[in-house]
Amino acid sequence: MKKGLLVLAVAALSFAACSGGFKKGPAGLLYSIHENVKGDSIADGDFISIHVRAKTDGDSSLYDSYELGRASQTFVPKPVYDGDLFYAIKLLTKGDSATIKINLDSAEAKGQPRPAGIKGKYVIYTVKIEEVIHKDTANQQAFQAKLEEFYKAEGEKYKKAEVVNMENYIKTNNLKPTKLASGLQVITTLDGKGAQPKVGDSVLVNYVGKLLSGKVFDTSLPEEAKKAKMFNEQRPYAPLSLKIGSGGIIPGFEQGVLEMKKGGKATLIIPSSLGYGEQGMQGGMIGPFTPLIFELELVDVFPGSVPPPPAPIEPKK
Repeated sequence: MKKGLLVLAVAALSFAACSGGFKKGPAGLLYSIHENVKGDSIADGDFISIHVRAKTDGDSSLYDSYELGRASQTFVPKPVYDGDLFYAIKLLTKGDSATIKINLDSAEAKGQPRPAGIKGKYVIYTVKIEEVIHKDTANQQAFQAKLEEFYKAEGEKYKKAEVVNMENYIKTNNLKPTKLASGLQVITTLDGKGAQPKVGDSVLVNYVGKLLSGKVFDTSLPEEAKKAKMFNEQRPYAPLSLKIGSGGIIPGFEQGVLEMKKGGKATLIIPSSLGYGEQGMQGGMIGPFTPLIFELELVDVFPGSVPPPPAPIEPKK
């Protein structure tokens, strides 16, 4: 369906303008299209690549694809109810950007559970449609070929951008790392005075893992988890117990630990070749060709032995 025809259909449904430039949809939906590009509207089953920022109406961030450094991809499902997020997304075309407010009370009345811990009336999405590949029921093979071509192009884009992104990170933060032959870059922030581990030794390491945007994706430190608003009361926060050379962690992390001494601290800039590579981490924040930042503290070194697991830190009540 052409977008112009869809706009007429929407008008026929009496979607009236409301305050702040938003229009009304069913079930309390509010939406405002900022960039309105002509083209075929998104339909059920289409593949889309979309940048999304989601927050509460109290301005608490729930998700931000820009922090992750890549758009999200999905096949468009049939809306669960008229007025949900995908109902609004189907009003858009490739190149459009919009703000969409989903009424949580209306969603709950339609049988959708209210997200835990979210107060207020709305979840607010700011979206940008980067790419649309329309489903082709008559030629599924051609549709699949377009998807493969898209992912190949995306991979090449991120591969080319990786080195530039790391260089910009170093320049912006005025860093002077030592670059190893492997490509790992190390900034020593505190010289350790104790033993330096070697392959076969076991270590205890505190860590904060970040993307170049500064987004924390994992940490062993409860205070850092709280600052990043990712604290999990069910998780025992404690130094990571690791046997060097066992292959239990990404190569860049191990290489960085081998450059440290007990009591020392360092920041690692890990290229994707020493991280999660061209595949990224399935189901996680880390996409293909994504460099990582790790802030490490080498808590202890156990030559040739495996230390007992540390006691978990009980969360404060």
